[in-house]
Amino acid sequence: MDWRDLLTALALYLVLEGIMPFLNPSGFKGFLGRLRDLDDAVLRRAGGFSMAAGVLLIYLVR
Repeated sequence: MDWRDLLTALALYLVLEGIMPFLNPSGFKGFLGRLRDLDDAVLRRAGGFSMAAGVLLIYLVR
């Protein structure tokens, strides 16, 4: 793995993160409003699950 792989992954992340606000800005604002109202423990579990799924996917791909 070299720096180009890491930068490519970062670029792909930025593209994927930008899709929803670009296509549906008002829906994205509503989503963020609902996200703000969630309990911290729920957000922490969702973040942990997301990180674990990402690590597993990297392991399976590499």
